[in-house]
Amino acid sequence: MSTAPPVYAFVKPLRPWLVQCEEMLARYAGGHVPEVSGPAMDTLVAGGKRVRPMLVFCASSGSEDDRPSLVAAAAAVELVHMATLVHDDLIDGATTRRGRPTVARAHGAETAINVGDFLFARAFAELTRIGCPAAVSALADASLDLALGEMDQQRAAGDLGLTVDAYISRCRRKTGALFSVACRLGALLSDASEEAQLRLAAFGTHVGVAFQILDDILDLSGSPSETGKRRGTDILSGTVTLPQILAIADDPAVAVEIGRVTAGGEGLDALCDHLAGHPGTAAARQRALDLVALATDALDGDIGGADADALRTIAGGVVDRYA
Repeated sequence: MSTAPPVYAFVKPLRPWLVQCEEMLARYAGGHVPEVSGPAMDTLVAGGKRVRPMLVFCASSGSEDDRPSLVAAAAAVELVHMATLVHDDLIDGATTRRGRPTVARAHGAETAINVGDFLFARAFAELTRIGCPAAVSALADASLDLALGEMDQQRAAGDLGLTVDAYISRCRRKTGALFSVACRLGALLSDASEEAQLRLAAFGTHVGVAFQILDDILDLSGSPSETGKRRGTDILSGTVTLPQILAIADDPAVAVEIGRVTAGGEGLDALCDHLAGHPGTAAARQRALDLVALATDALDGDIGGADADALRTIAGGVVDRYA
């Protein structure tokens, strides 16, 4: 996104940690053969909200003794996220990301594949340095979920009969998994109990799915200057989202409209306007709000030394960002 996230009070004490994470990201992404490190650095400097690193830190006890391993874990999670963006843009045929040309657009498909693979490799190479096999295993499991979620999306491309359950399952894998592991790593590297790790992982899953639903709504209602990409990108790529599913359930004629636009590419803006104001989109937004409520409920119990107030603020900020 091109707009800056709100600055919350809890971020201030985290700034030295976030700065260190950013320095580590630059070190991991740069300093290698220019064919991959150049585009990787372009992806890094394009920015981002760094929600996942913040989740790692806020789900931890915040101990200075744990800071080196937590910063490394936060950087590793963000590197995996960057890798998925590069690969997803290639698969989706996207030309812009955060208002800038995608790696595939600027450098070609082969470079995009190499850069994404490079970022994945750097993430795991650095995470292994902290000497915690459980952390590596957790990120590996999340990365597998990401891959399976992408395959789910490809298999369902253009399937206007996609169910809500199938959509939510895809979101848990594609987006929820990385939010979840960010929280789990923060707890794990602070020696929190298994119950705390599970509660925080559940929090991350719910927030991640809510984030994806709201992002899919923004694809219909947001301006290119706000989102950094063309409105209706999901429709053009055949990615069926919750607003589409619920609108079709309410009015099957919507499927005909979507099919007409997908086939010819004309009338996209009008369709986006229609869907953005449709009751199905309002229902999708309510589904996201319900997930945020479930996320905050998960914090009512043993969460180790995690900062519950900060995590609730992050969950609320996901909603505020798309209000």
